[in-house]
Amino acid sequence: MLKKEEILLIIYFIIVIFFLAAFVVIFFMAFQRRKNRLLMEKYEAQQRFQQELASSRLEIQEQTFKNIAWELHDNVGQLLSVANLQLNMLMTAPVDTLRDQISDTKDVIVATVEEVRSLSKTLNTEVVLNNGLVESVKTELERFNRLNFLHADLKIDGEETIMKKEDEIIIFRILQEFFSNVIKHAKANKLFVHLDYHKNQLNIVAEDDGEGFDTKQKSGNSGLQNMKSRASLLGANLNLSSQPGDGTKLQLTYPYPIYE
Repeated sequence: MLKKEEILLIIYFIIVIFFLAAFVVIFFMAFQRRKNRLLMEKYEAQQRFQQELASSRLEIQEQTFKNIAWELHDNVGQLLSVANLQLNMLMTAPVDTLRDQISDTKDVIVATVEEVRSLSKTLNTEVVLNNGLVESVKTELERFNRLNFLHADLKIDGEETIMKKEDEIIIFRILQEFFSNVIKHAKANKLFVHLDYHKNQLNIVAEDDGEGFDTKQKSGNSGLQNMKSRASLLGANLNLSSQPGDGTKLQLTYPYPIYE
């Protein structure tokens, strides 16, 4: 027969084994729950990103159509009206004055054709996918200059880095929303955009010389919240600073994703 000490030792050993087994089971269950939660959070983050991407595409498309309607009405329509008036005048003008008036009418028609060509650049709602972030920003700023909304400048430093097209769309939509606010509310004369490419990140600065505003009073502005939420989806940091009478400045730092 086993001695009492040996029996106690076996009991202790069984108890230790039992607690170790229970600990392993509990640890495994906790690990699985954490793993499942992380997978669910990752899935939800991907879903939010895809929803934001779809929303950004639709908003870019909507803004594009608004721009087209605006330019057709204010620019192309006016140029064609002038050409029509000049053609009507030609019908009643003396023969010796026809040459100059025909030349003037030809210039108006040439200008109209150029406007239509410039407008066609923005007609493609997939411009960001086709041309990338830099060309899309250039096209937007060129439009501002062409329509005399304000004087817009673009500066690019560093070597342009290839980015995910989906990220470029969201970044462009953030900038487009900022541009829209500048045109509608800032009463600015100048707009400056700086794309600074670094090894690990892209730094973007966009600023105007408009009348500015008190950021404390507009901290709940939906446009600003949209820009910040979109930046956070990219893992980017966005800061908007402004003071009354001192313009508005947007700073966006986008770290390049690390692919496993």
